[in-house]
Amino acid sequence: MSNRMKAPPETVSVVEEIPFVGHPLVRAMHGRTIEITTEDHLTLQGDCIIGVRAAKGISQLSPAIKRALKSDEARVRFTIVAPGGEYSFSARGSKDLSFESPTDMVIRMSEFVCGRTLAIRADSSAREIPRGLVGSLKSPEAAGLLRIEVLV
Repeated sequence: MSNRMKAPPETVSVVEEIPFVGHPLVRAMHGRTIEITTEDHLTLQGDCIIGVRAAKGISQLSPAIKRALKSDEARVRFTIVAPGGEYSFSARGSKDLSFESPTDMVIRMSEFVCGRTLAIRADSSAREIPRGLVGSLKSPEAAGLLRIEVLV
């Protein structure tokens, strides 16, 4: 029998879900970021974008999720849901988040923060998203969802 104490299970304190749709130019090849946008267009340069026509930009997130993310201690679980499956990964919040962009949400592996940044220190980038899920997001009819869960 071990004397080690088990860590308490993580519980979710705040959840927000952002619907978006796919686009024929979704490539998800960026090695450092993942992004969704309210814009309806996408170019080949947007290789971190996984969805367009998002229901809201970062500035329209709920006050509760903004408060929860605006801490260096905030742990976040993101889940991308699309016809091709689900993919979850983790990131961190930051006291420096400003939630300014009306159009974009960017999740970063780095610690860089700007008005478009939703979370930092992510353990995944667009490149790691399973290709079947990415392939399903190439359809403009594909309904996607970004689930944000702040953990305690």
